[in-house]
Amino acid sequence: MTEQIQHIDQKLFEILEAVSDPEIPVLSIMEMGVVRSAKLQDGIVNVQITPTYSGCPAMDVIGDDIIKAFQEKGLEAKVELVLSPAWTTDWITPKGRLALEKYGIASPLNETADKEALLGNKKLVKCPQCGSFNTKLVSQFGSTACKAFFQCEDCLEPFDYFKCLK
Repeated sequence: MTEQIQHIDQKLFEILEAVSDPEIPVLSIMEMGVVRSAKLQDGIVNVQITPTYSGCPAMDVIGDDIIKAFQEKGLEAKVELVLSPAWTTDWITPKGRLALEKYGIASPLNETADKEALLGNKKLVKCPQCGSFNTKLVSQFGSTACKAFFQCEDCLEPFDYFKCLK
């Protein structure tokens, strides 16, 4: 995750760590990997964020939540959207991946495995409920465009799989 982050002071990091992803509230925006930098300059916190995918509707909410979080600490903030380099699921932290699974969403696989799973060629997506790999693709799209819908054939529970994005 450190590769995509340019600079974040510890105090600013702690404030940003408290801002939840609006679509997956058990994840912070830091765990999700959307924060690129946060710098205090001339009394204003300048935060750069990258959307998880082009047109992601959560980015406006995230921007507003960042501004509010800093206002609550007595700081003014400005948020800038940075599109390049594009966000990748590699930027989700290990803590974030664990939080996804505890929340009931299967973590993204690597690019090759993701394609095999989404084409239904191999059973590679682990059920976040029981841990079985005996799962099947139900739909290419789940609760959001960045997720696919799967079902476990052992415990029969349906679940979202967070697609690999590169």
